[in-house]
Amino acid sequence: MSKAAAPDPGRQRRPAIDTAGRRWLLLVHQLPPTPSNLRVRTWRRLQELGAVAVKQSVYVLPDNPESREDFEWLKVEIEGSGGEASVYSAEHVDAAAEAALIEEFRRARQLAYSELASELQRLHRAGQSRQPAGRRRDLARYRQRFAAVERIDFFGSAGRDRVVALLAEIEAASSAGDKKSKTQRAHDGSTQDYAGRLWVTRPRPGVDRMASAWLIRRFIDAAARFGFLTDVDAAPANAVPFDMFGAGFGHQGDRCTFETLQARFAIRDAAVTRLATIVHDLDLKDGKFGAPEATTVGATIDGLQLSCADDERLLEHGMVMFEALYRSFADAIRPPRPRAVAASKRRPNRRK
Repeated sequence: MSKAAAPDPGRQRRPAIDTAGRRWLLLVHQLPPTPSNLRVRTWRRLQELGAVAVKQSVYVLPDNPESREDFEWLKVEIEGSGGEASVYSAEHVDAAAEAALIEEFRRARQLAYSELASELQRLHRAGQSRQPAGRRRDLARYRQRFAAVERIDFFGSAGRDRVVALLAEIEAASSAGDKKSKTQRAHDGSTQDYAGRLWVTRPRPGVDRMASAWLIRRFIDAAARFGFLTDVDAAPANAVPFDMFGAGFGHQGDRCTFETLQARFAIRDAAVTRLATIVHDLDLKDGKFGAPEATTVGATIDGLQLSCADDERLLEHGMVMFEALYRSFADAIRPPRPRAVAASKRRPNRRK
């Protein structure tokens, strides 16, 4: 038997309880004064299980194997903290009292569905003002909350279908917004629109972010400024995210961010392309190009990360390194200059 420490949003919804021959489980507990947070912990746990209070310190659930397991583990937790708890099974309950109890279960779940629906309506109205990554996180969070309520909806409470419909509407709108955003970005490849911008990425830059920052300042935005954020939704309105999940310039298909930028801004430079093979192999680790310099460059970046605690300083050092590599590659690729033919003009010997 596994301990049911908390509801799992991935678990299947509990089947509706058969009204014929219903049995109930009761948990009766007595909590010690210490630890002081035990009472709050126990109350929250009972709310997660969907239990209803019938009187002080007496809670009830429909009798089924999962509810019995949940109550038994809560009993173990209470007793382990110095309290007392007992689990009882009840078969004979007055019909009127039982009807009131079922209505209380339904009312609690209906209230939870109503709260979810109100929040989802506000989220839906916010619409495209949220970044795609933020919308996806919101949707995932609300789906988890819905699953947790649905799992303890023992008697088919009203309001569930409204939440399901809202989740579907938000997901459809989010997908449409993502496609529109990707289409807009796909046609946006002019460097004029990126002059003097703030480019934001994740902290502790590695090979792809270092190389991309160098490429941005070298070929796209000579006056580029760089900032670091853990949450892309916190970026200023005019900032350009790169190598951040769900927004701005990032991985596309089997391309790393450096390759995406190179393709988007049509940077056709043999030395840049050679750099791209190194960045790709180090970042994606698929050995696609077998770049011989990758091991050395990777070790150098590891050393920079160990020696630079400040992210701005780390990025600048990385950009200097890629500038040096670029110049070395460009010089090696450049055709040799033709040797100047020294036309020695010798004066004719004049015989006297």
